[in-house]
Amino acid sequence: MPILFGVVLLDLIGFGIVIPILPFLSPQLGASKIDIALIIVSYAVCAGISGPFWGRLSDRRGRKPVIMICLAGAAVSYVMLALATELWMIFAARAFAGIMAGNLGVASAMMSDITTPEKRAKGMGLIGAAFGLGLVLGPLLGGLLAGDSGSFMLPCLVAGCMSMLAIVAAGLFLPESVTAQRRAAHRQAHRDGSRQSTLAMLRATGNRLLVLQYVLHAASISSVTYLVPLWLGDVLGWGARQVGLVFGVQGAIMVLLQGGLLGALVRWLGEWRLLRLSVAAFMAGLCLAVVAADMPLMLAAVYIAMSGSTLCMPLLNTITSHRTPADLRGQMLGTTASAASWGRVFGPLLAGANLSLFGYTGAWLGCIVVVSVYLAWALGPHPASAASQDSSLEESPPHDYPTV
Repeated sequence: MPILFGVVLLDLIGFGIVIPILPFLSPQLGASKIDIALIIVSYAVCAGISGPFWGRLSDRRGRKPVIMICLAGAAVSYVMLALATELWMIFAARAFAGIMAGNLGVASAMMSDITTPEKRAKGMGLIGAAFGLGLVLGPLLGGLLAGDSGSFMLPCLVAGCMSMLAIVAAGLFLPESVTAQRRAAHRQAHRDGSRQSTLAMLRATGNRLLVLQYVLHAASISSVTYLVPLWLGDVLGWGARQVGLVFGVQGAIMVLLQGGLLGALVRWLGEWRLLRLSVAAFMAGLCLAVVAADMPLMLAAVYIAMSGSTLCMPLLNTITSHRTPADLRGQMLGTTASAASWGRVFGPLLAGANLSLFGYTGAWLGCIVVVSVYLAWALGPHPASAASQDSSLEESPPHDYPTV
């Protein structure tokens, strides 16, 4: 687990370096606010299209080579961004980055492979903690590298170096988690044309409604991420520095919750009960945002909502892995990563439309409607996991991985 955590962390530090500078780099090349939004959407759309492909490929060829290919693609996209001299080159770089953005889904599948069912939530929490830590350290490093001169070539090149370091670490230290027998069976099924399509897989595993929750989760959290800087800026007059500090603190909370407390909370409450409480906390924070009008209440709303949402994704990934046969987990978690990408397309668009039409109250109420559907699903009845129906679906980790 520590090696996988380190590889994901290096990847996400690079991601975190680049994302905050895009709104500042793009206007230098003539981008409008609409162009900036479209640059963000282009990444999410391409990631949504490519996600299932990377998951299926990792089932056939192994997790490790797919992770390394995606890291190489990320490195190339950062170099493309560093060398961009026209606006279309930024679009091309971010679209290519989206196409190659298979790492989180495949890394989650690998974590599922190498953990026992009892330790899986803790493992998924480590992936989330790497995400949070990367988004704390990356922006700090990016800001230092850009400096007062506003030069963006150096941050982008350093982001590429982070991806290259992650490739070296994966190549030298990361064992393969899919057995040769499983890979051969998948390749044979692919040649015979007998492998399941994504829709057939969702029907067979009973995960169709579960995938929808990834869309709702990503749409709601991306809406909050879009609204919070504008809300704090318009109501409190805060600038990028103060808003960045808010997100930095939330990143630290994310690391604490996912990396430190999630495993203990799952042992105490169970996955489903903790998911319900987490979504309810998310909803409570959004309801507080509707009525908040001063700094303490506004910050409380942000931290309650985002802390609740922070626990949801690793829990969803854990539940998904339990409900999916071992030989389909790459395809399944690639599909859920794709679903989340589509949520990140629609969420900010919906929030922006509500904000324009109804102001912040309407925008927050729109988020509440989305999360209420999410909560209704979490509170409803759910079928038993695939693993509990057939113990043969839970394979032991490969011999070169310790059981954790």
